[in-house]
Amino acid sequence: MAWYQRIAELYNHFRPVLDVVLLAFLLYKAYDLLVKTQAVQLVKGAGFLALIFGIAYLFKLTTLQWLLNILAPGLFVAMAIVFQPELRKIIIRIGQGEFFRLDYKPRLGQLEALITAAEMLSQQRRGALVVFSRKVNIRNIIETGTRLNADLSSSLIVTIFVFDGPLHDGALVIQGGRIASAGCLLPLSEQQDIQKSFGTRHRAALGMSEQSDAVILVVSEETGAISLAYESKLYYDLSALEVQRKLKELLDRETRGRAEGEAAVRADYAGEEKADIGAGENGFTGQ
Repeated sequence: MAWYQRIAELYNHFRPVLDVVLLAFLLYKAYDLLVKTQAVQLVKGAGFLALIFGIAYLFKLTTLQWLLNILAPGLFVAMAIVFQPELRKIIIRIGQGEFFRLDYKPRLGQLEALITAAEMLSQQRRGALVVFSRKVNIRNIIETGTRLNADLSSSLIVTIFVFDGPLHDGALVIQGGRIASAGCLLPLSEQQDIQKSFGTRHRAALGMSEQSDAVILVVSEETGAISLAYESKLYYDLSALEVQRKLKELLDRETRGRAEGEAAVRADYAGEEKADIGAGENGFTGQ
C-alpha cells in the first residue's frame, strides 16, 4: 500500500494544477462558443443583473433587493426565451463535438483550385456557394445534397455551378480535401440587421456560419462579388487576393496537418521501396 500512498500524495500536489488547467480550458472554449454564436449579449445582460444585485447587497438597499428577488427568476426566463436561438446553437455545437475537437485536415491544393474557380464564376456572373467543413460535424447538411466524394478541381466546381444545372442552386461542401456533396441546403440567417440587398445565397452562407465553424465562400450571381462568411459574420466583395489570404489563415492548421501526414506517408513508402529494391538486388546476386 506504500506505492498507493505515494501516488496519492503525488496526485494531491498535482491536483491544483490540473484543476486550474481544466478550468481555464473550459472557460476558453465557453468564451469561444459565445463569441461565435453572438451570445455575448446574454452574458452581458446576466452580468449587469449580477452587478445591480451586488450593489444592492453591498449598500443594503433592501427595497431594491426585494424587487430584484421578485423579478430575477422572470428576467432569466425572459432572457432564455429572447436568446433561445443562441442557446440552441451552443447546445448544437457542443453535441456535434466542437467543444473538444482540436484538429481538422483539408487536402493540399484545394485553396488554389477554389480561388481559380471563384474567379471564373465571378467573371461569368454565375452564383456559387462553397462550404469548407472544419471542426464541427455538418453531416446533416451533407446529407441534404447529392453525394459526390470527388477530387477537388476548379473545372469540376465550375461545372457544378453551370446555369440551369441540377446542383446549381445548392451549396457545395468540401470535407477532408474532397468534394463531399453538392446541391446541399443551408439554414438561412436569423439576423435581423442583414442588408436587404443580400440574396438567398448570402443569407444561407451567413446562416451556416452561425450554426457551425465552417467557412463559406459566396459568388454573387448579380454582381460577381466574392464574399466570405465565418463566425457569424459576412465579409462582402473581397478581392481574390484577400479571399486567398483569409482562407489560408483560417485553414492553415488543417493544411499543415495534412502536409505532415502526407510527408510521413511518402517517407514510409520510400523506405519500403528501398527495402524491396535492396532485397531484390541481394536475391539476384545470391543466385
